[in-house]
Amino acid sequence: MVDKKLINNLFDVKGKVALLTGATGALGKAVAFGYGQAGMKVFITGRSDDKCKALCNELKVDGIECGYSIGDPAIEADVIKIVDDCVAKFGEINVLLTAAGYNHPQPIVEQDLTEWQKIMNSDVQGTWLFCKYVGQKMIDQGKGGKVILVSSARSKMGMAGYTGYCTAKAGIDLMAQSLACEWTAKYGINVNTINPTVFRSDLTEWMFDPESAVYKNFLRRLPIGRLGEPEDFVGPCIFLASSASDFMTGANVATEGGYWAN
Repeated sequence: MVDKKLINNLFDVKGKVALLTGATGALGKAVAFGYGQAGMKVFITGRSDDKCKALCNELKVDGIECGYSIGDPAIEADVIKIVDDCVAKFGEINVLLTAAGYNHPQPIVEQDLTEWQKIMNSDVQGTWLFCKYVGQKMIDQGKGGKVILVSSARSKMGMAGYTGYCTAKAGIDLMAQSLACEWTAKYGINVNTINPTVFRSDLTEWMFDPESAVYKNFLRRLPIGRLGEPEDFVGPCIFLASSASDFMTGANVATEGGYWAN
């Protein structure tokens, strides 16, 4: 028989410390508020001191315990400092969410190697570095942990002009599956991805015009009948940070409005 207390606490994340990369982006910001309002301590990071400071102040106004540290997720020394700053602030790290990323769609014959490498560095190398150094902290803590990597619906479906982005996100899916094999049974660290479809942000706002051909074409592939909003990913991210997902690891969670089903 399932214990009632267990059921009542399945999604309880109060008191957990979450480190969020790319926190000033649309998805990262929504999850930062979601985690904080669920009672988590939130440590955010990004490249801009002004943006991180402003977001941290917003979180604090909302009654959320928050800290921040700036750096480039693709630079090893920056990542080490950010992870150490988080531990210095809150004493430990229980949840890692990697929402930092970059894309610059171009046909392969027109894209410079430096631009392709920038996509790889931002999406893959940055994710790998945070997994490496947060993972070591979680292993040393001996309490397990939850790692949530932000991938994309594009990780499993190619697209013209996306030889950088699709390749990077496919790599993140396999990184999660490989880390699940390394960490979950041995250390109790669950590693999963969320795989969003297009969601509203400063970069995608132009796609939300209901009269545009781009919008209408996209909706033909989305059984849910609309494009995403940043808040759509808060629930899955709380689920993956909670004990409700203890039996999930190495999963690529379809948070794409049914795009893969169509």
